[in-house]
Amino acid sequence: MPRALMLQGTGSSVGKSLLVAGLARALTLRGLRVRPFKPQNMSNNAAVTPEGGEIGRAQALQARAARVAPSVHMNPVLLKPQSEVGAQVVVQGRVHATARAREYQAMKPSLLPFVLESFAQLRGEADIVLVEGAGSASEVNLRAGDIANMGFARAADVPVVLVGDIDRGGVIASLVGTHTVVAEEDRAMIRGFIVNRMRGDLSLFADGMAEIARRTGWSPLGLVPFFEDARRLPAEDAQDLLEALPERRHGKPCIAVPLLPRISNFDDLDPLAAEPDIDLRLLRPGQPIPAEAALVILPGSKATIADLAALRREGWDIDILAHRRRGGAVLGLCGGYQMLGRRIDDPEGAEGPPGAVAGLGLLDVETTLSGDKHLEAVRGESLADGVPFEGYEMHIGRTTGPDAARPVLRLAGGRLDGAASPDGRVMGTYAHGLFGHDAQRAAWLGRIGAAATPRSHEAEVEAVLDALAAHLERHVDVEALLSLAR
Repeated sequence: MPRALMLQGTGSSVGKSLLVAGLARALTLRGLRVRPFKPQNMSNNAAVTPEGGEIGRAQALQARAARVAPSVHMNPVLLKPQSEVGAQVVVQGRVHATARAREYQAMKPSLLPFVLESFAQLRGEADIVLVEGAGSASEVNLRAGDIANMGFARAADVPVVLVGDIDRGGVIASLVGTHTVVAEEDRAMIRGFIVNRMRGDLSLFADGMAEIARRTGWSPLGLVPFFEDARRLPAEDAQDLLEALPERRHGKPCIAVPLLPRISNFDDLDPLAAEPDIDLRLLRPGQPIPAEAALVILPGSKATIADLAALRREGWDIDILAHRRRGGAVLGLCGGYQMLGRRIDDPEGAEGPPGAVAGLGLLDVETTLSGDKHLEAVRGESLADGVPFEGYEMHIGRTTGPDAARPVLRLAGGRLDGAASPDGRVMGTYAHGLFGHDAQRAAWLGRIGAAATPRSHEAEVEAVLDALAAHLERHVDVEALLSLAR
């Protein structure tokens, strides 16, 4: 029977995703067939799989760490928030429903068979499955019907290692507190713990590790130092992206990105953030678009109409129009592309009540939000210069109009994508992943008078994954983890 081990956390953002990615690469380098698995994820940063489905971006990175293609079975339930209280529910890669928080709680038990089916599929391909929990293992108020943490661990009989984050403080209380509040049967599933993101002298927390072990009876499996290069890997949520941005690069060409409330697929920006000669600024609410910006990027959105309203509330629409009058360039990606047009129609209520809103009017196109979600890996070339690219599309709706007669991309098979203004200073496209292709990134930067450094973004991600694996081999008892897995 292939082995399995689950990493749960004392809270969200304690580093579970990164630990699973690093362990996946470490065990792959040891010659094992590894598959990552997350029963339930909540993220608007998604990836397209070869089957034409979608999963959380973190699971796609973990698949890459394991050197296998991503699969819808690696993240069978994906929640994509569309509002403060509701989310789109994606099951095994396809949209299953839209539900408010309380409705989803009632829905969860019906999703467990899909979760177990996907887990069995991966187990049949692997020597070991590394399972990542979601949120906090101590959320006992959500334990009934749980499919993300202890509910899954118990149903699939997978032992658990609990992860705490010392960087945020209170790690002893969070680990010991989890031991205290979870039910006895759940507590019995936890076999050890890892303390993550330690800064400074590791010996200073030796007594802390011993105290946690004494109070819980769990095995101390690792005290992991802060891994600085984690910021060079795709972030799982927008807050992670903000924290990963480097300091301001004064005097360098500025690219400004309004941080919309439901920003999606924001790993589009990672390759730009890594460019040392670019000043990439993610703008929080209350921050104006800087007058010196050479390019404004409107990123993808899980709720285009709602995010367009948020953009207007911040006054960013006025800033963008002023930027355009000054001769600045504007690029819209997916939902951002839809915002650039004259009008967005939602006749079927795909994003809320049926209706229509005026767009920014910077492109002479209109978008109708209807039909099934389009999920496809794409490749092709930019029409302006013939530079190749690879990426993916993930959107609903169709965009047409006079400016679409000036497409931005030619895709394999001859399909054209995107639209451009007559002077070429405003462009929109449905393609994600453009900047991850080195030649394509250099071409876009060249259009704003900036130079890309001679570097391979993909090779850098691979190097970071290798370094992360070596980091965990040094600081985690990997042999003990393997012996715990069953």
